[in-house]
Amino acid sequence: MTRLRTMIVDDEPLAIERLEILCNEHPVIEIVGTANDGVAALRLAQQLTPDLVFLDIGMPKMDGINAARALGLMDKKPAIVLVTAYDNFAVEAFDLDVIDYVLKPVSGERLGRAISRATSENETEQVANKHPETKSGFASEFWVSHRAELIRIAALDIERIEAERDYMRLYTAGRSYLLHQTISALEQRLDPDQFQRIHRSHIVRRDLITGLRHEGGGVWHALLGEELSMRIGRKYLADVKRLAGK
Repeated sequence: MTRLRTMIVDDEPLAIERLEILCNEHPVIEIVGTANDGVAALRLAQQLTPDLVFLDIGMPKMDGINAARALGLMDKKPAIVLVTAYDNFAVEAFDLDVIDYVLKPVSGERLGRAISRATSENETEQVANKHPETKSGFASEFWVSHRAELIRIAALDIERIEAERDYMRLYTAGRSYLLHQTISALEQRLDPDQFQRIHRSHIVRRDLITGLRHEGGGVWHALLGEELSMRIGRKYLADVKRLAGK
C-alpha cells in the first residue's frame, strides 16, 4: 500500500491535534509535518514534498486560499483539501485545483471521504505518469459547487448537459449539478469521441443516443432511451447524422 505523505496546516493547535487523531485511523495517511500559517506551510512543503495537504483557510500571514494557489505551482504539486469553519469560501475554492472542501468540525466519516478522494487522485496520477499516452488533453472530471461542498464528477458519468444562462447543468444518474461555464468553453474540454453537441443549448453523451427521429418540416430529435428525446439544432444536424453514417 502506497502511503500518502501528509501535512496539516492550521493556526489552531487543537484543530491540528484533532485532524492528527482522525488521520491516525487511516493507515494510508503518514503525517510528515504540521504548520501554523501559510508562509510556514510553503517553506515546509518545499522541504517535505507532501502528497496531501489539509489546509485551513483562515490563517495569519498568508490565508489558505493564497497558500493553495502557491502550492499549486510546486513542481510536485500536492493534493489539497481545504478545511474551514465557514461555507462562504466554496465559490472561491471552486476556482482552485483542490480535491475537496471540508467544513469544521470535521467528522471521521467526512474526513474518510476526503482521504478516499486523495487516494484515488494519487493512484490516477501514478497511472498517468506510467502511461502518458493515456492523457488525451480532454477533461476526465469536473468539480462542481454543491451546497457547502465541492463534488467531483467523472466526465463519463455525465449523461447530458443543458445551458442555463451563464451556467451549465450537468445531468448524471438521477441528479444534476450546475457548473459556471459557457457551453462553448465546456464543449472544448469534452472528448468529441464521447460527447456530441446537438443544439446550441445541449450536449449529450454519444453512447446514450439510441436513435434519430424525423418529425417533419426539417425537425429532428435525438432519442435518449425510450423516454427522452431532444431537439437537434439545424446547425448541428449534419454532425449528428454522421453518428448513423448518414
